[in-house]
Amino acid sequence: MSTDFTLRPVAATEVDELLALIRELARFERLEHEVVATGPLLAEALFGEARSVEALIAREGREAVGFALWFHNFSTFVGRRGLYLEDLYVRPEYRGRGYGRAMLLHLARLAVERGCGRMEWAVLDWNVRAEEFYRSLGAEAKSEWTIFRLAGPALAAAASSADPPDANSRQTAGGNAT
Repeated sequence: MSTDFTLRPVAATEVDELLALIRELARFERLEHEVVATGPLLAEALFGEARSVEALIAREGREAVGFALWFHNFSTFVGRRGLYLEDLYVRPEYRGRGYGRAMLLHLARLAVERGCGRMEWAVLDWNVRAEEFYRSLGAEAKSEWTIFRLAGPALAAAASSADPPDANSRQTAGGNAT
């Protein structure tokens, strides 16, 4: 790892640079067509009143070499919040220098400091190099779980087919309250 390496929270002035890294990640994952994020959307998520995510930027000197973006979730089984790593990315020309490891270990330390019961993330099934890297740090693949997603038109259709809440009813998302 270079002595010029720094890792720190993304600043509001770096949102456009973060977005460029996100687009690079999407290109690498062959998912660039799915990126609809904008600078203002990221700025609101990172720094707005209802802040919902956090991000780190990794630099070698002045050059942005990668980022990590995460949020807290909650485990009903563990009874504590967790840290969900949405994205970890190191530019290809900077891989193998320990930057990804530094970001992941920084987040593990942060999760422990915040009392998280676990840290999780998803990996594309074709990204064998990433899987090997994560396993080398002690992470386990949870093959018994399948990720499901409602997005775009399917999400809108599901939302529009839901019964509207009745102010006089005690119905909850899980069914009728008793």
